Amino acid sequence: MDSLEGLMNSLSKLDKITISGFKSISHLDLELKSLNVLIGANGAGKSNFISFFKMLNEMINQKMQVFVTRSGGANRLLYFGTKKTDMITARLSFGANSYKIELEPSQEGKLFFSTERIYYHGPGYQHPWNSNLGSGHLETLLHSDSKAYTHMRVSDHIIGSLKKWKLYHFHDTSDSSKLKSESIIHDNEFFRSDASNLAAFLFWLKEKKTEHYNAILKTIKLIAPFIDDFILEPSKLNPDTIRLAWKHKDYDDFFDVSQLSDGTLRFICIATLLLQPDLPSTILLDEPELGLHPYAINVLGSLFKSISSKTQIIVSTQSLLLVDQLEPEDIIVVDYHNDKSEFSRLDSEKLQDWLDDYTLGELWEKNILGGRPR
Repeated sequence: MDSLEGLMNSLSKLDKITISGFKSISHLDLELKSLNVLIGANGAGKSNFISFFKMLNEMINQKMQVFVTRSGGANRLLYFGTKKTDMITARLSFGANSYKIELEPSQEGKLFFSTERIYYHGPGYQHPWNSNLGSGHLETLLHSDSKAYTHMRVSDHIIGSLKKWKLYHFHDTSDSSKLKSESIIHDNEFFRSDASNLAAFLFWLKEKKTEHYNAILKTIKLIAPFIDDFILEPSKLNPDTIRLAWKHKDYDDFFDVSQLSDGTLRFICIATLLLQPDLPSTILLDEPELGLHPYAINVLGSLFKSISSKTQIIVSTQSLLLVDQLEPEDIIVVDYHNDKSEFSRLDSEKLQDWLDDYTLGELWEKNILGGRPR
């Protein structure tokens, strides 16, 4: 066990995921890369795949049963319900570390852990070392396992990775949305998944991380050249709060966040997310192209390719333009066939003859790639 102290200090990206019995996913065995873009028809299962990561993030924050309740109970989460499926199973591999769970429904409609196990298969290990954390519990025992030991443990790496997975959703740009409201000026430890602290986070970047702030502003100007700079100042009525405002390049007037289009505001959120100094280990985005101008989608594709060298990105999209910016190996096609979601990654070699004459977006539109309504 002492040799486990040699575990690498940095968190590993998710190399492989296996899921069975979750929503429309009967069985999935998928290798993940730095950039993973899911395409498919409505109802194919893209959002269900993203939802699984949401469940894991809630689980690691000791909110598994909150997630289950909000989802409508265990029956709604099991593939075709409890009459068809008796458990959800998953195994996640991060380099030398792995994590396996089996979740069964209770009579009360909750999910409990019938199995929770961690693995380590590093140098010098002929067979993976593993530890069964227990069974019958409603919330993960990873935290208890971590606290029971003072040296580095596999559970620490699993916890660290899952806590840093974030599902970002910037669709709500209504007048009542949190990102248009005032935020606490000191709420800048991390960029929130709903961008509710956008103004506070940009204020901190402008004050303390000027290089990153300038990179964000420069990128935003590519699609909104009328923005000269953001006005980031504490409220005079309440210095503990801040609200986003901006300066027009041709006018000195004050412009409020509500005077930005929905697409521009969403792009500001995405640029801030992807160009921040401390990136999450895995970023998940569901249809980030919503409301974006075609040129903004082109810029978005370039950002994904660039930032994926620094962090892992998992995205679902319906955009032909975004697909055109990518390589075939970046794309995972999701089809709903025989009452289940099926996932397959594209292969450049198999598509080479087609790619001589068509773009990836055109091939998707022509239903050569799959991922279209049947």
